[in-house]
Amino acid sequence: QVQLVESGGGLVQAGGSLRLSCAASGRTFTSYTMGWFRQVPGKERNFVGGISWTGGNKFYAEPVKGRFTVSRDANNTVALQMNSLKPEDTAVYYCAARRGAVVVTTSYDYWGKGTQVTVSS
Repeated sequence: QVQLVESGGGLVQAGGSLRLSCAASGRTFTSYTMGWFRQVPGKERNFVGGISWTGGNKFYAEPVKGRFTVSRDANNTVALQMNSLKPEDTAVYYCAARRGAVVVTTSYDYWGKGTQVTVSS
């Protein structure tokens, strides 16, 4: 059974940092592109950042460029380092996996259940 499990969410003040992790099990994701998305209640799920299976290509949504960094290691773990957090970054964050290139749509094959990030002003 394939599982993606996010961790690291929580409550942080504006300007602070959080590091989210996504651990994969049940399948080797070393050849999968990984993406991070976020969603607030009543809104669509939006792309935040993604990393190719080689780790050589990274992509970010405009609102997070320069503040968020996606990385991956050889242990089936993907991280999202979030710095200079803003109240508008408050959302449930999801990791996802797919074969092929990074895409900004939700066309991913596997999804985690999400972790809540709350940024207070």
